[in-house]
Amino acid sequence: MGHALCVCSRGTVIIDNKRYLFIQKLGEGGFSYVDLVEGLHDGQFYALKRILCHEQQDREEAQREADMHRLFHHPNILRLVAYCLRERGTKHEAWLLLPFFKRGTLWDEIEQLKDKGNFLTEEQILQLLLSICRGLEAIHAKGYAHRDLKPTNILLGDEGQPVLMDLGSMSQACIHVEGSRQALTLQSLGCVLYAMMFGEGPYDMVFQKGDSVALAVQNQLSIPQSPRHSSALRQLLTLMMTVDPQQRPHIPFLLSQLEALQPPAQSQHTTQI
Repeated sequence: MGHALCVCSRGTVIIDNKRYLFIQKLGEGGFSYVDLVEGLHDGQFYALKRILCHEQQDREEAQREADMHRLFHHPNILRLVAYCLRERGTKHEAWLLLPFFKRGTLWDEIEQLKDKGNFLTEEQILQLLLSICRGLEAIHAKGYAHRDLKPTNILLGDEGQPVLMDLGSMSQACIHVEGSRQALTLQSLGCVLYAMMFGEGPYDMVFQKGDSVALAVQNQLSIPQSPRHSSALRQLLTLMMTVDPQQRPHIPFLLSQLEALQPPAQSQHTTQI
């Protein structure tokens, strides 16, 4: 956990005049750490992301990540509960208090199913993809692209609704050309759809671990045959993974297609898996 700030013992921290009890470490990577904390004022669990800031640029990047969260109030985009900057000697830590999702990520769900010899059903895939696209639509409407869309950056709520996270990747992702923004997203979204359909990434083990999905589609993807999937879903994946970025469908087109493919009783803004 490092020694930048001691919240790694069973103690409490105060954020926005509210006290939170440290429960356990959830993970770490690079210069950031994530802890599970419980709000003593409401009994709810939260994920406290702490970013160690060595320089002014680090503090600015952390602030941009918080600003990205504050831009959106959407059920399929991770909200920010609170943000603050704490001094620690000559260094700082940026704290982002976020909702805790006990089900983990979409990739966790895919791997758990695969371990049991199962896969997401087509109905579940269509519901998930529709909600993901609604989140992306909201991001594009603000003039941004996610830039790091992958199964490990999609959380699942208690009812299985997908929630996009890691908005820090958007801090430098403002693209003014609509076609470029859409094409960039559709390539990554196609990889997410492939993983939901087949339980693995379309290219290599690097993708499967969720380390990177920003891969250029240089050759037309060969989609495996499977009786689990309809021709309509396979055609949608083929369109999303088209080599020529300008030939990939835009989010509004995908939304219309997905809404038409939803079972009559499930064409709602929620997803249950």
